[in-house]
Amino acid sequence: MRPTALNPLFAEVTTLAGVGPKLDKLYRRLLGREDGARLLDLLFHLPTGAVDRRARPKLAEVVPGQVATVTVHVDRHRPPPPGRSRAPYLIYASDDTGDLVLTYFAARKDFIDKILPVGETRIVSGTTALYDGMLQMVHPDRVVAESELDKLPLVEPVYPLTEGLSLYQVRKAVDLTVARLPQLPEWQDDAFRKREGFPPFADAIKALHRPAEPSDLAPEGPAWSRLAYDELLAGQLALMLVRANLRRPRGRVSAGDGSLRAKITAALPYRLTGSQARAISEIATDLEKPERMLRLLQGDVGSGKTVVALLAAAAVIEAGRQAAIMAPTEILARQHLKTVAPLAALVGLRVAILTGREKGRERADMLARLAAGEIDLLIGTHALFQEGVDFHDLALAVVDEQHRFGVHQRLALAQKGEAVDVLVMTATPIPRTLVLTYFGDMDMSELREKPAGRQPIDTRTVPLDRLDEVVDAVGRALSDGRQVYWVCPLVEESETSDLAAAGDRFADLAQHFGDRVGLVHGRMKGSEKDAAMAAFASGDTRLLVATTVIEVGVDVPEATVMVIEHAERFGLAQLHQLRGRVGRGAGKSTCLLLYKTPLGETAKARLAVMRETEDGFRIAEEDLRLRGEGDVLGTRQSGLPGFKVARLEVHSKFLQTARDDAALTLARDPGLTSERGEALRTLLYLFERDEAIRLLRAG
Repeated sequence: MRPTALNPLFAEVTTLAGVGPKLDKLYRRLLGREDGARLLDLLFHLPTGAVDRRARPKLAEVVPGQVATVTVHVDRHRPPPPGRSRAPYLIYASDDTGDLVLTYFAARKDFIDKILPVGETRIVSGTTALYDGMLQMVHPDRVVAESELDKLPLVEPVYPLTEGLSLYQVRKAVDLTVARLPQLPEWQDDAFRKREGFPPFADAIKALHRPAEPSDLAPEGPAWSRLAYDELLAGQLALMLVRANLRRPRGRVSAGDGSLRAKITAALPYRLTGSQARAISEIATDLEKPERMLRLLQGDVGSGKTVVALLAAAAVIEAGRQAAIMAPTEILARQHLKTVAPLAALVGLRVAILTGREKGRERADMLARLAAGEIDLLIGTHALFQEGVDFHDLALAVVDEQHRFGVHQRLALAQKGEAVDVLVMTATPIPRTLVLTYFGDMDMSELREKPAGRQPIDTRTVPLDRLDEVVDAVGRALSDGRQVYWVCPLVEESETSDLAAAGDRFADLAQHFGDRVGLVHGRMKGSEKDAAMAAFASGDTRLLVATTVIEVGVDVPEATVMVIEHAERFGLAQLHQLRGRVGRGAGKSTCLLLYKTPLGETAKARLAVMRETEDGFRIAEEDLRLRGEGDVLGTRQSGLPGFKVARLEVHSKFLQTARDDAALTLARDPGLTSERGEALRTLLYLFERDEAIRLLRAG
């Protein structure tokens, strides 16, 4: 049960005065809450800056274009002429150093007379401008009498907005929310809080929404840092509770005698790299322990993760049990099958695939064999954890491209057997701070070397106005017997975008190179995609125009040229993934990044990093620096919990402390039943990590 003290914050925004159904809709959009925006969402909707009204210059000292707060005498009004309702209502005002025109559009005369009576002195605040050589202020933000100066907020927060919501409305709603802030227990460690100079939770919220100085709003300041630490601590606690819950059911010792692994290793056409051998050894050690395994395998592009997954599967199959590999897309699942099947056939492993495409009798037969234990390894998409897919004895679940699946999907697959060990893989190296944040519940193995024979890739940037030269160069590569990828960002031209569409580019290149050109994109049927990929892999088509569906797992060693159109629109990790589709064979490989000028600073920095390095781990850190955590992990799209308050570029220094704090707390108080434990439960609900509390109860 949520602590009753928090109930006021979980009320909908419609409980605030002046927020009806129309505004509710706008708040849902602003706060990203389709199912209803709550006061809690407003509380964590933090300002991006502040308007400072503390300076009180004379009119002669006002700098046009800036916010000014001035004391003026109201000299005269000039309403719009009769019949010209669109003309402005002008109020002429002055002080002893100069004049100011206050301009209102569509204003009611009675309203103007009331707030700016002729002959009176008023304090007005707003943005100034020069118009026809005259200082003016259009629609002042604030107008108060001298006796009401205390009603003029001297520093006012500025919030992100959405179309239809004014800054005034959001400020008012947030202010009403802050007024409802309940009394909450202190969950931070006292000594730590005092050492860091953090204010109590309520004071931190008030400092950010009712700042006394613009500097109160600095993310590195004590108020923001306090809330960021709260969020990081909630995240680490939740991860550790998930981990404890996964560990609590005793695992089953699943590693066999190594015979199958030895056969597979002997059948490989190359030697395992040092980091592959190390990862396999770490996994085997985990499988031999009585606790359940939860391990993250990070590998750079082309570092040979599928082989590690196969050898991990072989370890449990030796012990007479089953394994599953789950991939986010059908193309990737079939690519895994293509890598695994020849080796499996050599050593007598029974492998099958299950995606949305397997239907009817074929699917029913395969599921019957799976339930009877006649399939050792099942490879597939999220179809694997659906109803009706029953394993005889699932021991190991391998989840590929983890960031595209939620924790729920990972657990759903793990629940297909008894005490299932879980290996999670990603080909997008994740910066260390993000590993701690999102995958702190896992042990980690890294594949840093490329398998022998991988060639360096010559990466160049080319402006799009040299497209004809690029097409000629592609023609020369095709004449030399090479194969080429050409990646476009969109499937078809949209009215709002000038990006090259894959369909249009395909038509254009087919005019040059005829039936040697193929096309693959996400809107094609699975069978059409497969046919297009197969034609390219066999060399029937030599130039493949594609969208980012080829980003992971596609392996055509003969392809040595990668052209990425509108490279400035892609994230670094995605560019690195796409580039990794070439450089897989013996030939020298080239990657051409086509960009549209002029380039923004971030895009320029991204393309420079791509030219400088092929190290995916360095690229991941740069990507985090340039884009922020939500985009790097895909949390914006995947439903992974992005941060409301913490900014890793500023607050990552607190991550290790939060992790240590959570570990120590749970070691002393595993059920969170002490006074601080109860306060930490409140924190978990506040940052909506309460799934972890359900795990506490389940335990």
